[in-house]
Amino acid sequence: MSTSAFGAVVRFESASPIANPAAVVRKDRQGIARTPSEYELDHMRESRRSPASGPSTGVHMSITPVTPSELESLPGSPAEDGAIDAIDAIDPLPNPTSSATTRWRLLSACMMNVANGLNDSGPGALIPYIEKDYNIGYAVVSLIFVTNALGFILAAPVTQFFEAKLGRSKSYALSMSLLVAGYVIILCKPPFPAVVASFFLLGFGIALNLALNNVFCANLANSTTSLGAMHGSYGIGGIMGPLIATAMVSDGVQWSVYYSINLALAVFNLAFAMWTFRGYEKELPIQLLTALQQTASQQEHGHNVASKKQLLKQAVKNKTTLLGALFIFAYQGAEVSISGWVVSFLISYRKGDPSHVGYVSAGFWAGITLGRFVLSHPAHMAGEKLAVVLLVVGSAAFQLMTWLIPNVIGDAVSVAIVGLLLGPVYPCATAVFSKLLPRNIQISSLSFISAMGSSGGAVAPFFTGLLAQSVGTYVLHPICIGLYGVMLVGWALMPKVSKRSE
Repeated sequence: MSTSAFGAVVRFESASPIANPAAVVRKDRQGIARTPSEYELDHMRESRRSPASGPSTGVHMSITPVTPSELESLPGSPAEDGAIDAIDAIDPLPNPTSSATTRWRLLSACMMNVANGLNDSGPGALIPYIEKDYNIGYAVVSLIFVTNALGFILAAPVTQFFEAKLGRSKSYALSMSLLVAGYVIILCKPPFPAVVASFFLLGFGIALNLALNNVFCANLANSTTSLGAMHGSYGIGGIMGPLIATAMVSDGVQWSVYYSINLALAVFNLAFAMWTFRGYEKELPIQLLTALQQTASQQEHGHNVASKKQLLKQAVKNKTTLLGALFIFAYQGAEVSISGWVVSFLISYRKGDPSHVGYVSAGFWAGITLGRFVLSHPAHMAGEKLAVVLLVVGSAAFQLMTWLIPNVIGDAVSVAIVGLLLGPVYPCATAVFSKLLPRNIQISSLSFISAMGSSGGAVAPFFTGLLAQSVGTYVLHPICIGLYGVMLVGWALMPKVSKRSE
């Protein structure tokens, strides 16, 4: 075929110069578009489903250049089941120093825990006088620990129900009202079975406010410090309790009069908590997060909103909840056993004077308080996981010294150091639990953990009393050392705190 014939079939045109395509990502990594957040994606999806009444103009997104460091801080695309974690990154949590309202609420939580500490530390100094007044032994007087724990256990499954139905402010009012009722019963100096029943009301009421306060502080910025302040306040009450109780009964005052102080604090906290937490549900950012969680979950995964019963089941089946319950069970078992029985041990085995050795319990609570205020932040900086291991091992060592040192002064110093080392363990552990637990089951899980902790605070002292009746109060020390071992096992099995996927 000739060239002219070929040209009749194929048309030749002058080719334009070939140019490189526009760079998608420049070598200096500038001009990278911001990844839209999950909330923005939800908003765009909703816009496509519900067109506006006017003419559609489409979705226009402006490309904003950002630096690589800014890009690193932006939330990424969540995993299949990580929608909640992604949404959690949208808004910062409230800082205790960022608003006057939050500061007042943190103060209210601390005041409630001062009263809780005053309630829990008093019996240690009062037990010898309760036994004498009612002519009962170690085993029978230990029943007050059992009913107190039953109150905590029964409060665990209903705390979230009360919070959902009544709101935070009225839930605190219910808690304080139960405490008022319990203290009024004790002040009437009733038969001992009524005293035992009153401790059930005290356990139920304290369980409510403790779970709500743990959740409140755990969701503040720098939660370990906030929890340290709250539980340090518990230690302040723990110091005051034995000092006041020992001074009163040493002067011949009836032991039950001690609880008039607790009654006054319960009435004050009822009014203070209702005032500080009024309108809490409307102001807390977590309410927005909850709505976004439900939106993302329903739109992306088609999940239904879980009922309260389902949330409780999820909480109880959660590995962190179960191991946390075991850990706090052992922790509070050791703490309450020391507080409740160390005075009786010093009287029986160190020939201590009841009017003086009662102050050793105050030294133990002073150590707990100092530890929570002074050591919580360094423990947070060093890492809660490692810090808890070192603190528990140190506590076991000084517990052994308390058992072996044959004089009151040496024992008093060792007990105070045990308190110092145990002090930051609870806030550190709670901070770790809050990082591992999903938000939707935090209240249920922490309520369950608190309930199991308080049951430990009843079971261990109760069995200490039973064994002390048979072999002597020295059994306090091997029981506590065994509980420290349980704590270490539970802590070692705890899941690792992983960084957010985004």
